[in-house]
Amino acid sequence: MGAVSPSYKGHRYPVEVISHCVWLYHRFPLSFREVEELMLERGIAVSYETVRRWCAKFGQQYASALRRRQPRPGDTWHLDEVFLKISGERKYLWRAVDQDGNVLDILVQDRRDKAAARRFFRRLMKRTHTVPRVIVTDKLRSYGAAHREVMPCVEHRQSKYLNDRAENSHQPTRQRERAMKGFRSVGGAQRFLSAFSGISPHFRPRRHLTTAHDYRAEMAIRFAIWDQITGTVGQPTTT
Repeated sequence: MGAVSPSYKGHRYPVEVISHCVWLYHRFPLSFREVEELMLERGIAVSYETVRRWCAKFGQQYASALRRRQPRPGDTWHLDEVFLKISGERKYLWRAVDQDGNVLDILVQDRRDKAAARRFFRRLMKRTHTVPRVIVTDKLRSYGAAHREVMPCVEHRQSKYLNDRAENSHQPTRQRERAMKGFRSVGGAQRFLSAFSGISPHFRPRRHLTTAHDYRAEMAIRFAIWDQITGTVGQPTTT
C-alpha cells in the first residue's frame, strides 16, 4: 500500500512485543494490568504503564493504517449516537457505519443538537472523501436539520426500525466502557475509541456467517495484514 511502518526507534522491546500488547488491549476487554499479567505469564516483564504508553503512541497509527486498507465505503450510511458518562457528565458518542457494518468514523461531543450533527456530517465526508447515496438515522430532529444544510441531495431515511446496523455497532464500545469503568475525559475517550473502532472490527469477521475453515483462513489473512501494518514483518528483533 506504500504506507510507512511506524518508527520504533528508542524502544528496547521487540516490535512483536509492542504490537502484541496493543492488539491484546484493543481486541479484548482487558486492563493494562491484565495485559501486563498475560505478558508475564509468557516470560516477558513489561509494566502496565509501558503498555499504556505503547497503546497511546501506536494504537491510532495502527488503526489508521487498517482503515486505509478498507474497501471504499458503501453508499448507504447508518448514523447513531449514544450517551457516555465521562467524569459524571453526559456526553454523546456519534458513530457512522456503512451497510456492510464497516465503521466510517466516531466522534465524542458534548451535545446532540444541529451543530453537533452538522459537525459530524462534515467530518464524515472529509474523512471518507465521498458522499453517500442514502443516510439512515433515528428520528432525532438534529439529523434532519443538519442534513438539509450539509447534504440536501442525499436521500435521508428516518426510522428507529431501520438503524439496527448502527445501534449494534455500539455494543463492543459498551463492553469496553464497562471494563474500563468509564472514561475520564472527552479527549481520552476520543483517542481510545478512535483506535478501538479501527483495530477491534478488523479482528471481528462475521463468524456466524462462515464455516470454521473459512473463518480460520480469513483470520490468518487478517493477522498477516496486522503484521504488515505494524511493521512486524521484516523488522529486526530489537530496536
